[in-house]
Parts: sequence; C-alpha cells; structure tokens
Amino acid sequence: MAQPSEALRERWALLTKCVCDGARLMVGQGNYDVYVAHVRKTHPDREPMTPTEFFRDRQNARFGVGGRGGFRCC
Repeated sequence: MAQPSEALRERWALLTKCVCDGARLMVGQGNYDVYVAHVRKTHPDREPMTPTEFFRDRQNARFGVGGRGGFRCC
C-alpha cells in the first residue's frame, strides 16, 4: 500500500483541526490558542487568562452565569 503524500497529510491535519474547532464551538468551548493570540495582538497591556480561567469563562458564558445570557433549558 502506498504511503500518503505530505500534502495529503497536511490537508488531513487541517481538516481534523477544523472539525475539532467546530465541535468545540458547538458545545461552547472556544479555542484557547486563538484567544491568546487575539489578546496579545489587540490588548497588549492585558495578561491572557490561564487555560483553566478561559475554560471557566466559556462555561459561564454558555450557561448564563452572572447574567451573561447563555443556554437555558427552562
């Protein structure tokens, strides 16, 4: 059996990354690396949240903790 080409492996890696990112967004979990890059680029005076703080912030936003809207089942 022939080995997949390097280009095919790169395309597969990109596809799986997109699928994983999409799944995270569907369940309310943003991409931490994208968040950190955004904060460093647009808010250089602020320190980015830690991964744990980021996860908790996204969970709170998803479920409406602190009056942030979010998903409600009833």
